[in-house]
Amino acid sequence: MTGIPAHEALRIVVADDDPAARARLTALLSGHPGLRIVAEASDGHEAQEAARRHHPDATVPDARLPGMDLPQLALSTPVLVLTYADEPEAAREALRRGAHGYLLHGEFTADELVAAVREVRRGRTPLTPSVAAMLAQANAERAVRAGSLPELLSQVQPSVAQSSYRSRFRLSRREAEIMDLIASGMNNQQIAATCFITEKTVKNHINRIFAKLHSTNRAEAAAKWRGGKPGSPSGRS
Repeated sequence: MTGIPAHEALRIVVADDDPAARARLTALLSGHPGLRIVAEASDGHEAQEAARRHHPDATVPDARLPGMDLPQLALSTPVLVLTYADEPEAAREALRRGAHGYLLHGEFTADELVAAVREVRRGRTPLTPSVAAMLAQANAERAVRAGSLPELLSQVQPSVAQSSYRSRFRLSRREAEIMDLIASGMNNQQIAATCFITEKTVKNHINRIFAKLHSTNRAEAAAKWRGGKPGSPSGRS
């Protein structure tokens, strides 16, 4: 196998409180020439210290890592969360709190995991198929519930938070809706399906949103929309 120079390999921190699971993941990632494990962590504190010390291209923690402060960790490193539980609310919450990607064990190969690391490194939001489907379904169900209210009421009385953000960033109602979906972790195809518009229209909206939020990628825009600070300066689109 042809090696890749160390300075070109993606630098990864692996974090899991289960020593056996951590060893398996480290072995899986170490076997790929495009990755280099720079540290391992058994809890959130160790993961945070490793991220500060090594400035990795990505930190890969288990979703239930003890002591993990996801928003703080995401300020130091792109975070690609791995999980065994197919729970849409857990996925939504992780993405809302700063995770840059969310993968379900059993749905990705080593090469696909490497690809996901590269995606978060670029400021994108990789999701395994079932996670993407769960989020899309959950958003669709929420949309159906919201649609049960009179349309006029929803137009006259938008949420205080969204109204405030729309005013602050000068986003239109549709742009605010799309920004909410971006922050939930949806990709352009999923947003198009949810909003019943074409992907080209989604891209046009996103370009205007980025301009108004003075952002260059989805992670930075999502962080500003959530009222936090951008995650990592390394994410480029």
